[in-house]
Amino acid sequence: MTRVVVIGAGAAGTMAAIFAAGAGAETILLERTNDGGRKILISGGGRCNILPARLDESRFVTDSSANTLRKIVRGWPLAEQVAFFERDVGIALVEEPESVKFFPASHKARDVRDGLLALARTRGVAIRMDMLVTDVAPSGTGWAVSCSGAPAIEADAVIIACGGLSVPMTGSEGAGLRIAEKLGHTIHATYPALTPIIAQPAPFANLSGVSLPVTLTATARGRSAAATGGFLFTHVGYSGPAVLDVSHVLVRSRAEHDDPLARLTVRWTAHGDAEWTERLRPHGARTAIGALRAEMPDRLAAALLLTANVAADRVLSELQRDERLRLVEVLVRGALPWTSDEGYRKAEVTGGGVSLAEIDPRTMESRRCAGLYLCGEVLDAFGPIGGYNFLWAWATGRAAGLGAARAA
Repeated sequence: MTRVVVIGAGAAGTMAAIFAAGAGAETILLERTNDGGRKILISGGGRCNILPARLDESRFVTDSSANTLRKIVRGWPLAEQVAFFERDVGIALVEEPESVKFFPASHKARDVRDGLLALARTRGVAIRMDMLVTDVAPSGTGWAVSCSGAPAIEADAVIIACGGLSVPMTGSEGAGLRIAEKLGHTIHATYPALTPIIAQPAPFANLSGVSLPVTLTATARGRSAAATGGFLFTHVGYSGPAVLDVSHVLVRSRAEHDDPLARLTVRWTAHGDAEWTERLRPHGARTAIGALRAEMPDRLAAALLLTANVAADRVLSELQRDERLRLVEVLVRGALPWTSDEGYRKAEVTGGGVSLAEIDPRTMESRRCAGLYLCGEVLDAFGPIGGYNFLWAWATGRAAGLGAARAA
C-alpha cells in the first residue's frame, strides 16, 4: 500500500487526509498542536461559518491566474460540499439568510472539527498530534518528512496543508510556506488579509461599540475593493465584515509604501446623493440631527454632523446649499482616516502564497516537485468573510487527497 503524509490537521489537511485514505492510501496526518483544527474552532464566533450559501467566484483575491483559481473552485461544487458534510460527516447545515452563510445546525464549531477528525479516523487515517515538522525532502523515489524529536517518516507523497501566517496562536507560523520556498516554488508576497484597521489617533474613539451596515470602498494605485456589510467602531479603529473584506487593499498599500496610503470611504446608509438630498429638504421644524437619527445610531449622527461642520440643531429649512452638499458628501462618500492594521495577530487568512501557476488545478500536485501536493491557506488565494475560505480549504484539500492517493 502506498503511503501519503499530510502535514497539518486544519480544515484543508484533515479534508485531504479523509479523501486520501478513502481512495485507498495509507494516510498519516501530522499536527504540531495537541488537538488540531483550532481555526475551525474560533471561526464564525465559535459557530463556524462552514460554507457560503451562494458563491461568487469573482470575490476571491489572487495575484495568480483567476482562471486557474476558478478551475480549482469548480473542482468540488458548493452543492456537493454541502452534501458531503450532511451525508459523510453527519452534520446538518442551516442557512443564515441575513449573512448568506451555512452553519452547523448545532451552531457549534467544535462539532465540525470533531466530526472531520472522527471521519478521518473511521477511514483509517493515523493522526499524530504534537508533531512539529522541520523539513520535507526528496528521498529515493519518494519523500522524507523530518519531525522534531522523532524519526523521519518515509512517504510516497506529501501534502502540505499547514496554513499560512494568520492567527499564530492557533499554530500557524508559516512552516508550509518555508518548505515550499525551499523546494523551489514561487511565493507571491504574503500579507495579513481580512484584518481589522487601526486609526491612530482614533478620530471616532468615542463611537467605540457602535455598529451598523455600511458600504466601504478602498482604493489605491492599481487596486480597489468594495464591500457591503457590518461595520464596527473599535477603540483603536474599525472592524466588522465590510472592513475585513476591503482590508487587503489598505494593508498592501502600506507594505508597498504607497504615498499617499489607500483611500477608505464609506456610504453610511443605503441612500445615495439623490435620496439624501431629498431627506434633507425642509420638513416642518425637523432639524439636521433629526433627519440623520432616522437613519443611523444617534452618536454616529452627531459625529457626522460635526465632521460636515453642520450644527445639529440646524433646522432643515435653514440649511445653506453648501452645508447640504457637505453633509451629503460625508453621508455618501465619507472619508475614514486610517493609519495601520491589526496584522497577522487578528487576520483571518494570509494573502499571497504559493503561485497557482505552479500547481495542477485538478490534483493540487506541484509542477516543480512530483509527489508533492499543496492545499489551503499556503496557496495564493483567499476569499471574503462568509465561508469562502473554508470552501477553498475543503475543495483544495479534497483534490490534494485524491491526487496524492492516485499518483502514489
